Amino acid sequence: MLNFNIHVPTRIHFGRGKIEDLGKELLTYGNKVLLVYGGGSIKRSGLYDQVLQVFQNNDITHVELSGVQPNPRISSVRQGVELCKKHGIDLVLAIGGGSTIDCAKIIAAGASYDGDAWDFFTRKAKINYALPIGTVLTLAATGSEMNPNAVISNDDTKEKLGTGSPVLIPRFSILDPEYSFTVPPEQTAAGTADIMSHVFEQYFSPTSGTFIQDRLAEAMLKTCIHYGPIAIAQPDNYEARANLMWTGSLALNGLLGAGKRTDWATHDIEHEISALYDVTHGLGLAVLTPYWMHYVLDEQTAPRLAEYARNVWEIEESDDIIAAQTAIKKTAEFFKSLNLAGNLKEIGVQQEHLTEMAEKVTSRGPLGAFKKLEYQDVLNILQMAYDGSKPWIT
Repeated sequence: MLNFNIHVPTRIHFGRGKIEDLGKELLTYGNKVLLVYGGGSIKRSGLYDQVLQVFQNNDITHVELSGVQPNPRISSVRQGVELCKKHGIDLVLAIGGGSTIDCAKIIAAGASYDGDAWDFFTRKAKINYALPIGTVLTLAATGSEMNPNAVISNDDTKEKLGTGSPVLIPRFSILDPEYSFTVPPEQTAAGTADIMSHVFEQYFSPTSGTFIQDRLAEAMLKTCIHYGPIAIAQPDNYEARANLMWTGSLALNGLLGAGKRTDWATHDIEHEISALYDVTHGLGLAVLTPYWMHYVLDEQTAPRLAEYARNVWEIEESDDIIAAQTAIKKTAEFFKSLNLAGNLKEIGVQQEHLTEMAEKVTSRGPLGAFKKLEYQDVLNILQMAYDGSKPWIT
């Protein structure tokens, strides 16, 4: 295990009715709030009205930025920054899933920056200060409610890039699983795949001696495998929604990656796909993950993939390669059972863009830590995922 520092300062208010804590939290930072949200789902569910009632009861004034898209755009960030500067906002409150929260984070950073917020992603500027951020979570997926990361898309440059800073960690997050009851089946499935991918990126590591992190990771994967299908079949099953929601937060709040070299190659590749095609992030990850697993499987990586097979899928096979291949097959079958796509063609990717994506994602150097991927490696993975063959079935 490597040395590490970790600080997870977000106050979590978890459970039914926890929206009652919102007013006290907001007034800790001021009474002028920018409310950031996506489409009309929070209005249909009644959550929007609940939040407005909290504002009224606590003499909080607010302005709104609505219409934040999945794969949030820098254009929405710029609108939010302008509102913060114009109205002297004290805190940015995001209601929604990871896209809304990521947008809110960069708005909070841009509110005190004189340049364009896209500078944070091109490394022209560093995020040293941000307005306080709070969240009310409605979708279990990204873990953005409890971490310092944000990913934003730029339609002009066809880029989807990430950044991070400790000042972007939300000061508080309200996690009421009931707010995820109305999430459609396809979003629940994609969110489950997103959570699992976050775990995979930290679990498949070349770092040894991380027993506790690995056992936590396996427990989270088994939680997703157990409760993902239940949440889809029974949308108002509180137990399923609660376990998925808390797993999503724990999967990317720093605990699993502490003391490890982590991978993130699959995420990097998927960002190129969703930058060009605006596909749901978790959907793209579900397609790519089994192909990445198959491609990186060799004598050196087989023991960890076999460990995943035995501890998560309970595969009783002594040969590491065979055990790993069986686990890859089960992973692909699980995503398919959630009605997620099995190849890139199904989500609209065109073959002529595969080379461009491979070149772009490796332009800054090789990907990954579990196994280094160069341009040709990435192109091979994309080609397999496009064709939709099942190379792990022998």
